Amino acid sequence: MNRMMIIPVTVATVAALCVAALGATVTDLGPWYQALAKPAWNPPDVVFPMGWTVIYALITLSAVSAWRAARTAAQAEWVIGLFALNGFLNISWSILFFRFQRPDWAFWEVTLLWLSILVIMIYVARFSRGAALLLVPYLGWVSFAAALNWAVVQLNAPFG
Repeated sequence: MNRMMIIPVTVATVAALCVAALGATVTDLGPWYQALAKPAWNPPDVVFPMGWTVIYALITLSAVSAWRAARTAAQAEWVIGLFALNGFLNISWSILFFRFQRPDWAFWEVTLLWLSILVIMIYVARFSRGAALLLVPYLGWVSFAAALNWAVVQLNAPFG
């Protein structure tokens, strides 16, 4: 791997690991979460870390691909900014849902997370179709999570 490739791979990997670690740190599957009514189609808890591991790997590959394909420094900066915003929104959802115990707020926030993925896909598709396509599973995963979040809100409201 040449020097030009090491920097984006390292930065994207470290960023993805930080987002994953922060998200995992604030995710509490303790008594409050276990007591929530969940829809019959809620997957077992063990599915989520496995799914997120694959998703974070794809996000990392997408970020590296988009960063390397950017034609200008400004495009590369936008790639970094959009992925950073997405990481912030990803962690924010976990904080709202698990730490604040507000699935209702988390549902509205997950719409912003979903939109941020779509914006990244549209933006990077202009110069890296592959980077955009790598995010399709993430968009699907967050779509499923949003539907599940909404079901939890419907089954358990009101909160706070």
